[in-house]
Amino acid sequence: MPWPSRKRDKGAVADKKEPDAKIAKTEEETSDNEEEEKSAKAPAGSSKSGWKNWKKKESESGGEESKVTYCHWLLKSEPESRLEKGVDVKFSVDDLKAQPNQTTCWDGVRNYQARNFLRSMKLGQQAFFYHSNCKEPGIVALVKIVKEAYPDHTQFDQKDPHYDSTSRKENPKWSMVDVQFVRMTKRFIPLAEIKAHHLAHKADGGPLKDMMLFTRQRLSIQPLTQEEFDFVLSLEEEKPH
Repeated sequence: MPWPSRKRDKGAVADKKEPDAKIAKTEEETSDNEEEEKSAKAPAGSSKSGWKNWKKKESESGGEESKVTYCHWLLKSEPESRLEKGVDVKFSVDDLKAQPNQTTCWDGVRNYQARNFLRSMKLGQQAFFYHSNCKEPGIVALVKIVKEAYPDHTQFDQKDPHYDSTSRKENPKWSMVDVQFVRMTKRFIPLAEIKAHHLAHKADGGPLKDMMLFTRQRLSIQPLTQEEFDFVLSLEEEKPH
């Protein structure tokens, strides 16, 4: 069992370029990515061509239009040390890779919507591992769900920063899943680059127009449609802007 809650979700905290804010696997009162998004300036002119190129590739491969269902995820975690109630909540992709079988429980989620997303996750589904609240936030790796939702043990641990005195073992409030490292992305995909595409897609109807990373910034666990996931993953093949 990994060390005390590294991945938090107490209020999704922001990124370092903005006031204090954090998010490793927590999210509720803090504003995790909200400021993260504000701090990421979208590079000019790099987005529409990416959307067109991706659409062309999809067309050439005979891809069908994606249904508006969530089948992939984005999980935020803090790669830099930060103490919460005396416990370091840092948990980077390197920390995940150092775990036995490169697998860990995704604990510490204390936001109801994020918890519900956790409970919706299915075995084998893939997620982006996203470094948050750091100098340059963004996607660093792929992970997969290897155990579906079950009670989060940290809610009952009085020494854990995510202890919840109102939760009862007979009816636990909070859940977690187990995730396993799949691979690093071929390159780091920064928030600023994703935001550039999001802004362009809002104008021309591209796949990232409603991406929750920008519409519900506070959530440290976010669902992705197949189209969103495929487009973001395709960015690893492009040269950084």
